[in-house]
Amino acid sequence: MKAQFFKTLGHPARIRILELPSEREHAVAELLPEVGIEPAHLPQQLAELRHANLVATRKEGSAVHYSPTSPRIAELLDVARAILSGVLAGQAELLADLRATQGEAKPPS
Repeated sequence: MKAQFFKTLGHPARIRILELPSEREHAVAELLPEVGIEPAHLPQQLAELRHANLVATRKEGSAVHYSPTSPRIAELLDVARAILSGVLAGQAELLADLRATQGEAKPPS
């Protein structure tokens, strides 16, 4: 189940949908400019999130509104962002060290 959960999160559009402010619902028309994918692909991504029970839907007239099923989803994405920031900071430090080491080595004359 855990692997399937993370597989569902494995698409950038789905992550962007879940990263939208969770304090309120979002209509499909609001999601399109925020997610940045072709309009024809958005329903498929929303269906994946619904299937995994990561978003709930509410219909109002012809509009469908989506919201995360748990505030902990935002917490999970915040933790992932913090972990990745740490990894990237470590890589930036390593790159700086490598560049400094290359600067010390003199090219052959």
